[in-house]
Amino acid sequence: MRFDIFTLFPGIFESPLKESMLKRSIESGLLDVQLHNIRDYAEGRHQVTDDYPYGGGGGMVMKPEPVFAAVESVLGMGDQRSGPAAIPIILLTPQGRVFNQQVAFELAQYDRVALVCGRYEGFDERIREHLATDEISIGDYVLTGGELAALVVLDAVIRLKPGVLGDPTGAIDDSHAGGLLEYPHYTRPPEFRGWGVPDVLLSGDHGRVDRWRREQALLRTWLRRPDLLERAELTEAERAWLQRLAQER
Repeated sequence: MRFDIFTLFPGIFESPLKESMLKRSIESGLLDVQLHNIRDYAEGRHQVTDDYPYGGGGGMVMKPEPVFAAVESVLGMGDQRSGPAAIPIILLTPQGRVFNQQVAFELAQYDRVALVCGRYEGFDERIREHLATDEISIGDYVLTGGELAALVVLDAVIRLKPGVLGDPTGAIDDSHAGGLLEYPHYTRPPEFRGWGVPDVLLSGDHGRVDRWRREQALLRTWLRRPDLLERAELTEAERAWLQRLAQER
């Protein structure tokens, strides 16, 4: 899968792309990340990429010309868009739809995605209206720029691609993947400072283990993120179990 990332600060990406899963994915050919400096597409000796907002106000606004030039040149687009885009062009902005696991699954279906990192007070509105196909926010807060958000999206999406994770079912069991928070995990030693591992996990009975993990996922979600249960796919027996749990508590 290829990510084209458009940014004014490509150096922010250098260290994360050289570590852990992202590094292995790049080396194995499962991930291709191309960084494009928007400033390289700005005209004039000073390569200006921002300007004062019309109407006054504080801060600077990213100019449309270099952003359009960068994206259109790299993606091989003409001056005018026509028809649905085969490559999503996503603005990283606090105004976008909130990123979650479902959006990650959605983007993982593409072979190529373009991420445009905002800076300053944001984008000239014509970039939103006539270039971008989507806008994503990673949460209800504001960062200095879209680079960290782009890394979050990149990491969450690429791990859903087959072969990226060591465990082929790892992404399926993650928190939020099935609408619930993930169940507790334990590893060796079986006892640490007097704290043991639940007997069911040492039983060797895979059916009991699966049932315990499902119940623990339901319990943890009910305790920490009950809002997720409204959208989760639950059996009638599971809903009845949660009702009994609520009555007991």
